[in-house]
Amino acid sequence: MKLNQVSLEDTECFAPIFIDYINQKEALKPFYQTFPKLENFDDLIKNRQLSGAHRATLVDVLTEQYGPLEHTEAVEYNIHSLSSANTYTVTTGHQLNIFTGPLYFIYKIVTVINACKSLKAKYPDAHFVPVYWMASEDHDFAEISHFNLFGKKYQWENDQTGPVGRMKPYSLNRLIDQLPEPVPLFEQAYLDHSTLADAVRYYVNELFGDQGLVVVDADHKKLKSLFAPIIEQELFESKSNELVAKASAELETAGYKNQAFSREINFFYMEDGLRERIVKEGDTFKVLNTEKTFSADEMRALIKASPEVFSPNVIMRPVYQEVILPNLAYAGGPSEIAYWLQLKGIFDHYQIAFPALMPRVFGLVVNKSLEKKVKKLKLSDRDLFRSTHKLKEAYLKQHGENGFGLESERAELAKVFEKIKNKAEEIDGSLTGFIGAEGAKSFKSLENIAKRLKKAEEQNNDTAMSQIDTIKEKLFPNDGLQERHDNFLTFQLNHPEFIAELLDKFDAFDFRFHILHDE
Repeated sequence: MKLNQVSLEDTECFAPIFIDYINQKEALKPFYQTFPKLENFDDLIKNRQLSGAHRATLVDVLTEQYGPLEHTEAVEYNIHSLSSANTYTVTTGHQLNIFTGPLYFIYKIVTVINACKSLKAKYPDAHFVPVYWMASEDHDFAEISHFNLFGKKYQWENDQTGPVGRMKPYSLNRLIDQLPEPVPLFEQAYLDHSTLADAVRYYVNELFGDQGLVVVDADHKKLKSLFAPIIEQELFESKSNELVAKASAELETAGYKNQAFSREINFFYMEDGLRERIVKEGDTFKVLNTEKTFSADEMRALIKASPEVFSPNVIMRPVYQEVILPNLAYAGGPSEIAYWLQLKGIFDHYQIAFPALMPRVFGLVVNKSLEKKVKKLKLSDRDLFRSTHKLKEAYLKQHGENGFGLESERAELAKVFEKIKNKAEEIDGSLTGFIGAEGAKSFKSLENIAKRLKKAEEQNNDTAMSQIDTIKEKLFPNDGLQERHDNFLTFQLNHPEFIAELLDKFDAFDFRFHILHDE
């Protein structure tokens, strides 16, 4: 595959706050610590401290989680290296989408793996571990319950509730049977494991274990115990809500829309089948949609005895991550980076190092069939991101035998009516309104003629117009990005080296859109 790049700004697919972050605009610099350039990681490494006790707990939990799983020496080495003070992580997080979900999940993981390789080359005395943080505590089942393959949507029908990582995956066998061909990876993942978290760890390990990727499931009592002091402060003082409100107001003043919204308490109460918000009414804590209530003393006792029942929301999850990992950078998409920019005040308050916010790799894959059409139409990589309407219009202007826009005729008509108007003013000024109205009618007629000419031109170029439709429908399904729609099996089933190709071609520190042409 051949790799080309297009600037993210030129794609016109991203919000202003993300583009301004990429371009390091001054207005956003107060909201982050360090921009993720390779040379900037020297300071990040020097300033990132994690206690030996925290490292030991992390290694213990990972050893337990990987215990039943056959894994590579690279993974084993990386897990145990986390006990060393000169080992650091580069992390990405994502929901437990069934069958990996959309392509960009794969791109996220490739980003952190390749980032660690680049960092190792630049800083050989340190060790860098790529981490996938499973969003196992998330309870938004709708987000993870489907995937798209070869134009078909596969939907998991499931009545389980609560944190998705604890759900039983067995009923996914009905989707496995519907796949166009057997995929043993997912059969073993979903039918041989008792929870969705275990299943996802299995298939991610199968896909990326040779690269030393470590999967972290933070739904664990020992890890939550490291976070307990902050959980307690948050429930009783609500500092994060105050600090996010301040940052959000400042971002709005700077002209940016906020991505995440804070609450007085940014934690859920979590059990099997249950994840509900904790609210405070007077001196009493309540769990919404349940009968559970706690006094202040009972809540403090619960935090101490059972920290695992407290699940951070979108505001506090990043803080939890940075408490338990020796993390240097977080790789995420536009929405993630936007909400991280609201959080720096929380990190400063709790004296936790704020990681570099690393845009994940953005990718577009042009298969051989589409590549032929793209070349025939002589479309550039930047052209691919233009709307179907604009592509067709540009093609017809360039290749049509007749100019359908009638721009020169419009100009001539304007001159004619200007002369008539000038003559009328000499004879009777009251006629200028009438002449203007007649001119408007004439321009409208000319516009209708242009539309008819354009339609006739399109009919003369039916094949090219059809090819443009096909290219846009395949590369931008439902007018969205391919990476947010198609599943990786779309390419992996026909090209078993697809992931290896991504690892070889994608540059984690090149913040442009990566376009792979299968020539």
